Amino acid sequence: MIKFFRSGNPLTVLLLFIYLLFVKFYYLIHPAVYQADGSEGLLYTEITGWLEGIAGKSALFFTCLALLLQFLQALLFTRIINNHRLFSKDTYLPAMSFLLFTSLLEGWNVFSPALIVNTAMLWIFSSISDLYMRTSARDVAFNMGFALGLCGLVYFPSVLFLALLLLSLLIMRSFRPAEWIIGLLGILCPFYLLGTWLFLTNRTALILDMPRIGFHLPMITDYKVWGALITSVLFFVTGWLMLQRTFKKMLIQGRKIWATVVIYVLVAMLIPLFSSHFSPNYWVLAVLPISLFAGNVFWTVTNNTIANVIHVIVLAYVIVMQYFSH
Repeated sequence: MIKFFRSGNPLTVLLLFIYLLFVKFYYLIHPAVYQADGSEGLLYTEITGWLEGIAGKSALFFTCLALLLQFLQALLFTRIINNHRLFSKDTYLPAMSFLLFTSLLEGWNVFSPALIVNTAMLWIFSSISDLYMRTSARDVAFNMGFALGLCGLVYFPSVLFLALLLLSLLIMRSFRPAEWIIGLLGILCPFYLLGTWLFLTNRTALILDMPRIGFHLPMITDYKVWGALITSVLFFVTGWLMLQRTFKKMLIQGRKIWATVVIYVLVAMLIPLFSSHFSPNYWVLAVLPISLFAGNVFWTVTNNTIANVIHVIVLAYVIVMQYFSH
């Protein structure tokens, strides 16, 4: 199985879709409506309201939409990775890893603000990866900031990805204060536009409701959440350690991109702690960059038998958690 995903053959996309249906079939036969726990932003409320106007509160519709989003995210993420030669050859292993690891927890397959933010973060990550080659990054910094501002309107704690934006500018380029300031202005712009619109429509009371944020150090008692977290973190650490074998041989741009992905993971792991209502579902934000390191584990283990054994162990765990646990 792994050798097929190791290939960069475009026909692998069809196999990837079949893989999606297999690892997520449980969620299709046990669909769930979209997540709304009080942490979502005004833009997310508008989006779900519009979707309800199309399909009502159809659990199957929202689950299919969530899984389709994940499939597109897997493909786009892999395209970014291959375009920047983060592996020596084109591969679909990160896409496979993303679909596999998001299957570890049921809440990661529900239509939620985090899934929408993940889609925007793909564009931001692609822009970060291009920073090293640009002579000027002011326009890119503003666009990335604007995208983060929109993410904040979907799920307010995601504005903490500002740390990723600023540190990425520091890693990928020499320090230029103007780019940092323009990035900050970009984040504020969507909030300013929304505030203006709410003022003109005489709904200023909603402005005070925008910063839905808090801080929690949750006591997690659900063993499924622990299992998903431990598995994800284990592959993240293992993937990073295996990367050290070839890290010094990479081009400077490649090393810098990998460094920003580490920061991406760390920031994404912290963001759910700042939700107004804590939910482990928001840790799906970290699964996207972690899948790059998980893909590196399967890539580095060149013995297909061993790689398949690792894959089967994780896949078996997923199946057990889906069908044989309560």
